[in-house]
Amino acid sequence: MNILIDSYTDEKLAQSLAGRPGFFKLFYDTEDCGCNGVLAIEILEQPLDTDIKVTVEKFTFLVDRQQESLFDNVLKLEADRAYPSFKVSSDSALYSTNVRIRDARDSAAK
Repeated sequence: MNILIDSYTDEKLAQSLAGRPGFFKLFYDTEDCGCNGVLAIEILEQPLDTDIKVTVEKFTFLVDRQQESLFDNVLKLEADRAYPSFKVSSDSALYSTNVRIRDARDSAAK
């Protein structure tokens, strides 16, 4: 899997990390959802045993092994310039236009 990002998206991802180490996990969140899930990005301190690492420039993204087949081999991640969200797409699909980043690094310690 490969994730393409532009310079603006690179900047927004770096801001999300706030100078701290972390992994961006791309996944379908099905908790409290009566649907197939909502695409989300979560910042984690450590990958889970079932996560696959995808290196994107200076960032490491994670995708769960069981959800990897839900995504095309090449994804595009674009930060929205007017709203604090991201668009995830590929040449053949639009996954979501309102993907938010949730920082879960501190919540794991609680």
